[in-house]
Amino acid sequence: TLLQIGCEDGSVKLFQVVPGGIQFERNLDRRKGRILCLSWHPSETHIAAGSIDALRVFDVSSGQTVQRIMVNYHVQKVQRECIVWSIAFLSSGTVVTSDSFGRVQFWDWERGTLLESHTVSTSAVLSLAVSEKEDSIVVGTSTGATYQFQLLPVKMGSLEKRWVRTKPFQHHTHDVRAVAHSSTALISGGLDAQLVIRPLMEKMQKKGYDAVLRKFTFPHRCLVSCARKARLLLFQFSQYLELWRLGSTDETGKDGEVLPLCRMPEHLVQLKSKGPEHIYCSCVSLCGSWIAYSTASRFHLYRVQYEGDSVSIKKVPKLPKLLLPAYQLQFSSDSSSLFVASARGSVHVLQLLEPGGCKHLHTFQPPSGSPEAVYLLASSADGHWVAAVGGDWAIHVYNLKCFKHHCTVPMYSCAVTALAIHPVTNNLVIAYSDQQLFEFSIPKKQYTAWSRTVQNCGLHKAWLERDSPITHIAFNPKNPSHILLHDIYMFCVLDKSLPLPDNSALLMNQSTLKQLPETARQRQLHAFKICKKFQPLLFADLLDENCLVMVERPIMDIKTQLPLPIQRKKFGT
Repeated sequence: TLLQIGCEDGSVKLFQVVPGGIQFERNLDRRKGRILCLSWHPSETHIAAGSIDALRVFDVSSGQTVQRIMVNYHVQKVQRECIVWSIAFLSSGTVVTSDSFGRVQFWDWERGTLLESHTVSTSAVLSLAVSEKEDSIVVGTSTGATYQFQLLPVKMGSLEKRWVRTKPFQHHTHDVRAVAHSSTALISGGLDAQLVIRPLMEKMQKKGYDAVLRKFTFPHRCLVSCARKARLLLFQFSQYLELWRLGSTDETGKDGEVLPLCRMPEHLVQLKSKGPEHIYCSCVSLCGSWIAYSTASRFHLYRVQYEGDSVSIKKVPKLPKLLLPAYQLQFSSDSSSLFVASARGSVHVLQLLEPGGCKHLHTFQPPSGSPEAVYLLASSADGHWVAAVGGDWAIHVYNLKCFKHHCTVPMYSCAVTALAIHPVTNNLVIAYSDQQLFEFSIPKKQYTAWSRTVQNCGLHKAWLERDSPITHIAFNPKNPSHILLHDIYMFCVLDKSLPLPDNSALLMNQSTLKQLPETARQRQLHAFKICKKFQPLLFADLLDENCLVMVERPIMDIKTQLPLPIQRKKFGT
């Protein structure tokens, strides 16, 4: 119910969390020096604040500073200032700090004395997090290393305990600016654009998905949308959008050949967002005539017109007032409607008008009344259905003809990472974060026979052990049995007409099959056809029955834009 904010002028401000926002309550005792980090005591009676060369403890009720500790009082002749980058207040009264001298220190705040000091790095320790039981701490450094500290008995059976550095990990190349400590894993976020989840093996009951080290470089949401009919791609950056026309070729060739282009890719429009807010989501209609995007406080809709080689773009005025921000946007297949997923659980339906306008048609509310944000949408090609997934992982299907809730897909214990409605059968294909695949018949309100077969037989072990979630699902209308799936590292064509592979079979068997005679090849065919040629794969979709578009984002392109990591001298060099 209370929010604390530390400011550059040395003040700490208290805000009350009220419905719809926050409300200023009062300032605490202001002293000289920047406030760089803050931590509540679990009882909420005191606040610890880290500054330059010092930490302070405030009494919340009086607002006064009740303790000020110089973090270098025990060090002789310090020539440079010490920045306290991160702080944690334990229920025992111990204050933990990490600083620019590479130290993790433990303080008795009432006496103002140093209990323990551990130098873990020659450069700064930037972040720290404490486990819920307060018996483990994870810290992140500017060298890219993370360390775990555990509260352990001094000797077997002893009641006296000390903080001991137990595990070092080097999963990042640059500053580790953020860390978190769950009950079973250490989580770190680095300036190298990677999120790393490192499981604590002693907390794992069995080997499986949760016991695997996972690294994530890209967000699990689509930053590319495709206007298939117009052969356009819309790229979403943090504060602007780019619209490109795809190149084309008249040549044909063998598998693996790169064909010369008769028309080069063309950059058509760059659309900049005003103000400092980042773009949450964006979308281009299938015909390429409409572009929509949303920030935290604004929703924008544009009409795009093409005349020969020239492109004009016009902002649609007087948009309906919606509950913002929008977390997902999707145009209908005929470009007559726009679906807006709200942060409050609702889905707005807007009708698009010629030559450039829109009006609000309907707002769908989940029958459960859940306020969780809708983060995924899927609409049917016939304009009859729209499916929405909220933060509570419930999948609701709405009827667009009578504007009513149609059904809810049976709940599953994992988050949905992608979903799409088949253009021929109106079956909803769902991918979950544990790599399971389901197919749900919307007209019949039940799982299909193929989906039940998948659950009875189980998916291949190598498929289930992948650590990257499926981020996009597409279909080939000319071949209804094909489902096109992709994650960051692979593109897959799933053929429902073929048998599922068992664990003894090779999941990626395309190269093996090419070497076999036709009769032997038929015996070893299975449903999964996987290609790992394109990496990292941000987007893949079918333009037409003979053409597929892939969007890669090479990691080295990102790394070349990063500042140089801290250089560490290695022995013998």
